This record gives sequence, structure tokens and C-alpha cells, in this order.
Amino acid sequence: MKPILLDYLVCPACQSELDCDVSEQVGEEIVSGSLRCPQCKLTYPITRGIPRFIDPQQGLSPSNPQTANAFGWEWQEFRELHNLKTYQKQFLDWVKPIPPEYFKDKIVLDAGCGMGRWALVCDTLGAGMVLSVDVSEGIEAAYDNTREAPAIHVVQADIYHLPLRRGPQAQIDFAYSIGVLHHLDDPQGGFNALVCHLQTSGSIFAWVYGRENNDWLVNIIDPIRKTITSVMPHFALYLISWLMTLFLHPVLKWVYWPVNQWDGLASLKKLLPYNDYFAWLASFGFRHTHSVVFDHLVAPVAFYIRREEISAWFDEAGLEIIDLTWRNRNSWGVHGRFKAQN
Repeated sequence: MKPILLDYLVCPACQSELDCDVSEQVGEEIVSGSLRCPQCKLTYPITRGIPRFIDPQQGLSPSNPQTANAFGWEWQEFRELHNLKTYQKQFLDWVKPIPPEYFKDKIVLDAGCGMGRWALVCDTLGAGMVLSVDVSEGIEAAYDNTREAPAIHVVQADIYHLPLRRGPQAQIDFAYSIGVLHHLDDPQGGFNALVCHLQTSGSIFAWVYGRENNDWLVNIIDPIRKTITSVMPHFALYLISWLMTLFLHPVLKWVYWPVNQWDGLASLKKLLPYNDYFAWLASFGFRHTHSVVFDHLVAPVAFYIRREEISAWFDEAGLEIIDLTWRNRNSWGVHGRFKAQN
């Protein structure tokens, strides 16, 4: 944890500024210590360089601890970074049509950072500060992957109770949550919890699974995930998803990739099921595809959200939609900001 983070962290319970007791510091990095709230007397530990705002005694409420454990295991297993330029291209595709220059000098909240790849992208795009938050033990991988980037700050906290200023005192210019909200017990509640940390001039981007065009996932894969794969030992699922990838990856590379790259085969696109998504997935390597297959099967909680539902989230939170994209014809990416006051 870098000392400058104290200018942004507050007690999630009462919003008071925090006092820092340092036990070990290496250079500018606070490796261990604690953060104390002088108002409500709560104490939050700093361990292995990460401020922790998760109380093991209270648990995660209403967030699902099984889901957090599942993704914590996933992001520690699939923690390795690949090509940063590929990540940048992928991230900008997620948030499209937000341009690269949009991130310049902004205070950015990465809500559900996983192993930290998108935070690194925001750093390369010139963000002034990236606050990377995750509830799971995957935060360990995020810290290891981003610790050399001075603008990135990693915090373990629950989306519903972030240790950041709210309302008129909020400091976030741009918040994004990619692939996280639909895994919460209350997705709209999680979205609202992020909105309250935005400055009045700020904006938020959310990407969620779509209900439209996902009948096969909802009717076939979802029941299997709920009853079988999400409750099996993670390493067993790792092996099963590896075997599934062993079959899927050649199909992606030898069928979907050439059909979508060569003009002479373009007429075959309509014959390929789920073409938009699989064509995108075909651009990555085996390890990435394995992580995607594992990701779809590991979570105990997953919602598939319709366009009108996520549009209502923004409207009910007092936000106007800047852009709404049906990404790969199976998911929704929505960017919004506070409505102008008359």
C-alpha cells in the first residue's frame, strides 16, 4: 500500500478518515500495519501490502462467499499476464466506444479487478490513479501483477461496502465493472453501491451477461453449473474445463477463425452457432480459452440480464445512458453519467 492511498480511503462504516499505523515499510510501500477509524474505533489490517476491509467474523453480505472463493481460486490459478497490447485491445473492445484518451488523468475505480490486467491497461492509457478492488483472494495476484505501477492501488473490499467517499465527497471520475455484477446476489444493488462513489461529473461502465440470445446457456449450461460444476472441487473443475478446452480450442482456431477472417468464407458465418462470441474467443490462445471455460462453470451465482433491466438500473440511479452496446450478441455494455440538473 502506498501512503497516497490514505487521501482516498475512508472507513466504510462511517466515512471517517483513517489513521495509519505502520509495522513494516519498504521504500514507499507499506507492507504491514493497520488502518484505524478514530470515530467508530474499527481497525482494518494491512497485510502483504494490501489494505483489507473484509471482516472474517461478519462474512460477506449480501455478496455470496462461495462465489468469492470460486473466483479467488480462479484468479490465483490463472494469474499470469500475457501480452499487454492484447489486453489493451481487449479492454477497449469491452468498453467500446469509449476512446483510449478518455482515461487520461482520471481517478478510476476497477470494481472486481480479478488478477489486475484491466488496471494495468488503464495505467498504460494514462489514468491518474486506478483503485483496484476485489473481494476475493484473487487480490493477491492483482497486487503481485501491479505492484510496480505507481498509479495502481489494490484494496480488498466488498463492492457493497467500499472504503471510498460517497455522495458530495466522492472522488471517482470513472468506475467500471466487467463481468462482476451478474455474479452478485443483488446485481442492481452492487451497481447502485458503485454509483454513490462517483463525482457528479463522473461516469460508470458496466458489462453483464445478456439474457437475449443466450437460451442455450440459460437452459443447458446454467443448470449444470448450479447443480454440478460450481460445487465440485476447484481442481477437478480445472481438469474438466481443460478437457473441454482441448475439444473447443481446435474448433475455434480451425473453423471460427478462418470463416471470420477470410472474405471468401464469409457466407458461412450464418451457419456457425454463436458465431460472434466464438469468433472473438478464437483470437486468443489455449490458456485464455481454458480460463474462460472454467470461468463460465465455477460461479454459484450468475444472472442473465435483459436490455430493459440494465437500462432501468441507470435510469433509477439518476443516470443517462451515453452508449449501450450488445457485445458479441450475448452481453450488454452500458456507459452512463449523471443526468444534467435543470
